[in-house]
Amino acid sequence: MYQWSKVNFNNSRGLKLAGLCCVTAGKKGPMVVVCHGLAGSKEGRGRAVEMAEELAGRDWSTFLFDFTGVGESEGIFNELTLTRQIDDLANAVSWCRRQGFSPIVVQGRSFGGTTALALAACDYRVAGVCIWATPAALERLVIGHPQSPQDVTEKILTENTENKVVLLKDDFLKDIKKYNITHCASLISPRPLLIVHGVQDEVVPGFEAEAIHRAAGQPKELVWIEGGDHQFTNTYRQVWEVFFSWLPEKFND
Repeated sequence: MYQWSKVNFNNSRGLKLAGLCCVTAGKKGPMVVVCHGLAGSKEGRGRAVEMAEELAGRDWSTFLFDFTGVGESEGIFNELTLTRQIDDLANAVSWCRRQGFSPIVVQGRSFGGTTALALAACDYRVAGVCIWATPAALERLVIGHPQSPQDVTEKILTENTENKVVLLKDDFLKDIKKYNITHCASLISPRPLLIVHGVQDEVVPGFEAEAIHRAAGQPKELVWIEGGDHQFTNTYRQVWEVFFSWLPEKFND
């Protein structure tokens, strides 16, 4: 059994962010905080909601939220920076901690996974990290796009299946230069890290996952999903099963 509730919380800039909390019946134990991808939202077109309900059957609560400027959260999306995302996630973790949930595991998809790594590197309230289809060399991916860096055109990191172009300000590119994501991965240990990547990911190449895995300390695991594209369109249940198996293995008392 589980119970859903709508949640509002503020980030450090005073903007109201929207969340959904799926709590296992009568429990405030372990919690998964989910970070959606760049063009995603907390509901994940229904899949994130379905995953949360399955996690509840395994005695894990789940917190879904919209980053600034996305979905039901306040703010302007195209002012996005990784620093802003990290702050949003830190405040989501704070909300969960105030409610008494522990341990807290952060799971992120694509740019959400990058955000999860960057926060966990410096925030030991995060007990473990699971990332899916996550890029490491953000600057190279963005600069590699044939557009002017003055109007950073985000295509490499997009989660959007309608091939929409997302325009970001120059501050996005300037900000990501501050972060070394593989170094962030090296700071997760001794907390567990699970990396899941599709063999057919057409957006983030497999060597990005390998670079994160090489940099990380133990315990760490890299799982390849055969037939998996960037969104795990036809293989998402395989990804879930890997994640569902990893949680009790690493976090059961």
